[in-house]
Order: sequence, then C-alpha cells, then structure tokens
Amino acid sequence: MVYQVMADGVVVLHLAFIVFVLLGGLLVLRWRWWVWVHLPAVGWAVMIELAGWICPLTPLENWLLERGNEVTYHSGFIEQYILPLVYPALLTRQLQIGLALGLVGINLLIYGWVIYRSVKK
Repeated sequence: MVYQVMADGVVVLHLAFIVFVLLGGLLVLRWRWWVWVHLPAVGWAVMIELAGWICPLTPLENWLLERGNEVTYHSGFIEQYILPLVYPALLTRQLQIGLALGLVGINLLIYGWVIYRSVKK
C-alpha cells in the first residue's frame, strides 16, 4: 500500500512538472526570479520529447509499483484522470515532436508577453 501511495505521488509530481513547464512562465510576470527555474525545466522537457527519451519519473513510478506488487491500476482518481494525461496511450514519435513544438510555442508567447510588459513599464 505504501508503494502504491508513493507511486501515485510520483504521478502527481509528474503532472505538476508538466503544468509548470507549460504555464510556469506566467510566474515570471510576478516574480522575475522564476525564469531561472522555469527555463531549464522547459529545456529539459523539450529535450526529453525531441530525443524520444523517457522521463526519469516514469521508471521511478514503475519501480515503486513493482515493489508494492502492483501490476495494474485500480480505478481511482489518480489512475482514471491523471495517468492518461501523463502517459497518453497513443503517444507516437510525431506526437512527441508536436508536443515539444507546442511547448516551445506556448512559452515563446508567454515570454513574449513578459518582455512586452517589461519594456512597456
């Protein structure tokens, strides 16, 4: 049971990282120092997607599940709603590249807005 809870925590952490990478640039509008945390996170996420690598959180979650003798997920909030967001079933190489390009595009828009607001003041 403890390993299942820890595995669920890793999935929540993974989802939080994804949300941070997508929208963390908005924190820079209020607190400029976030840029030093957010941009490396974006770089890491883009590199993972473009290289076709697996995020280290995925093997960690699987290891925790194995340690807890869990093979399949039981129906619950984490498994039903968060896992499909973090681990899409139809993830292809083209989709990975599209996700990376979308991530770059979203962050270019956000940081363009941050720069525009900085210059405007």
